[in-house]
Amino acid sequence: MNEDHLDIKTPEYVSIQFQLAGLGSRAAAFIIDQVLLMIINILTIVVLYFVMDGMSSMPFFLVDNSIPLAIALIILFIVNGGYFFVFEFFSGGRTLGKKLVGIRVLQENGHSITLLSSFIRNLIRIIDSLPTAYFLGIVMIFFHSKHKRLGDLVAGTIVVHERKPKRKKRLSTIEKEIENRGLSMNDLTLDEWTLKSLGMKEWKLLSTYASRFHQIPLAERNQLTQQMAEILFPKIGMEVQGKLESEWEDTLLVLYLLLRDEWEFQF
Repeated sequence: MNEDHLDIKTPEYVSIQFQLAGLGSRAAAFIIDQVLLMIINILTIVVLYFVMDGMSSMPFFLVDNSIPLAIALIILFIVNGGYFFVFEFFSGGRTLGKKLVGIRVLQENGHSITLLSSFIRNLIRIIDSLPTAYFLGIVMIFFHSKHKRLGDLVAGTIVVHERKPKRKKRLSTIEKEIENRGLSMNDLTLDEWTLKSLGMKEWKLLSTYASRFHQIPLAERNQLTQQMAEILFPKIGMEVQGKLESEWEDTLLVLYLLLRDEWEFQF
């Protein structure tokens, strides 16, 4: 069955989309967790063997082989029984296997898994593992529309893929220049009428200016800046005289930002 998407509306009426984790990713995470548990089990048995071997050399009246065996069994029971429950609750719905695969457990409302939900879904693993090799759980995940096993149905949980953080957009050369100068659209206040009076012609001029800003020698850039200022400044009610060349550049770059949202995709 293909992995689907699930839209969840928060109490604030914000819609969040999650990609449901299917059988493949959940099985991969489970196998990793089982391998880890197997290593822990083997190490526990090895330690128990050396402890028992060391106790065999002690006087018979001091030897009680049942104590280390009982301790080992308790440790194995706690680790194998509590591994999923503890990790899913204290690690944001992720066991080590889930973290490596990139999936996590959530409540159906999109919130983090609760202590009770974690306990219930992992207690039901006993039933999901029947009759052997998690057969019932596999069948449920494969056929259920939200890829739920019985434990998820009872606990009200879902398993989803992690939401990958969006990569920061790579800045263009002119955007880096604007950022380095600390400029923003708030640096130039224009009324709505003035802004609307600047059309495609002005945008083309500013776009060309921005694209050539770093491509021409400084002397030519200063000359172009002055020409642009003389054309555009009167349109926005600004004086050309009495300003430094750097101030002309800053104003033109801010004006470029203001018009970009309106005209960029129509150029």
